[in-house]
Amino acid sequence: MRPKPLKIGVTYDLRDDYRALGLSEEETAEFDAGETITAVCDALRGLGHFPIRIGHVKALAAALVAGQRWDAVFNICEGLKGVAREAQAPALLEAYDIPYIFSDPLTLALALDKAMAKRVVRDQGVPVADFRVIENDADIARIMLSYPLFLKPVAEGSGKGVGAMSKVDDAAALARTATDLLARFRQPVLVEEFLPGREFTVGITGTGAEAEVLGIMEIIPKEKYIGHGYGFENKETWEDKLSVVRATDAAARAAGEVALRAWRALRCRDGGRVDIREDRSGRPCFIEVNPLAGIRPGYSDLCFIAEFEGVTYQELIGLFVTAFLRRHPELVGR
Repeated sequence: MRPKPLKIGVTYDLRDDYRALGLSEEETAEFDAGETITAVCDALRGLGHFPIRIGHVKALAAALVAGQRWDAVFNICEGLKGVAREAQAPALLEAYDIPYIFSDPLTLALALDKAMAKRVVRDQGVPVADFRVIENDADIARIMLSYPLFLKPVAEGSGKGVGAMSKVDDAAALARTATDLLARFRQPVLVEEFLPGREFTVGITGTGAEAEVLGIMEIIPKEKYIGHGYGFENKETWEDKLSVVRATDAAARAAGEVALRAWRALRCRDGGRVDIREDRSGRPCFIEVNPLAGIRPGYSDLCFIAEFEGVTYQELIGLFVTAFLRRHPELVGR
């Protein structure tokens, strides 16, 4: 049965709004461009629905208190403050019993903390690099892992905090990078044994047993690639630093299988991305999951993956909506 048109609110954080408040390019890296919101609304309209722009979590709160309601909400709100910032908008929507597209508060909070996510997927048998967490300066001397190591903030996205200093080869470099990250990001630092193999990002749509791999993309460094990780500078101006290519060989398929296992272990919903990198033996390991993946046309990894698979932008948004409606059959045919 074809779903009847829904009134769909759209929650988001606009990058320009936070730039205007004085935040830096890196601080605003996770937030959306205006063209993304336009594209999402156009796609929802093309699918026969009625999109209504809401904005960030405080705008959502004000609208709810004022009595506004929607049949559903397309939530790509990242939040600004706190370790559970991505969970704030969906938690508020649950309080008002409004269904929403993408993952729930528990999954979003868990996925944002890379170490916690690794513990959960590791418990489910998904391979990860051996890792530790540095909570404070005193923890630095307690790290007993095999070099080289790779360091990043434990709860950031869009490659924030990943750069030329992230890979370290000895204790002195470990101390320098860890001290810098603790001071700059004011949060724990994830330390893991460096994965030297191929790097993939896997697009996934659906939920639970119905989740499936949309496509797999490989990140291939060029000469101007900064450091040894897909970090902020490499993501922000990627054209001269890396190539992104469709990957379909046996290694890519193995990466897709690991990504799908991690997606299900973390109970992610409707659509997103999982990052995978091979260890020195070629085994694909879970790096992190992005259950609120960027969907800026012509820019975001998930959009590139869709293009490689012949999926238009409207069709991609449609896959998310379809997965959502499978979870909410009461909205179909209403």
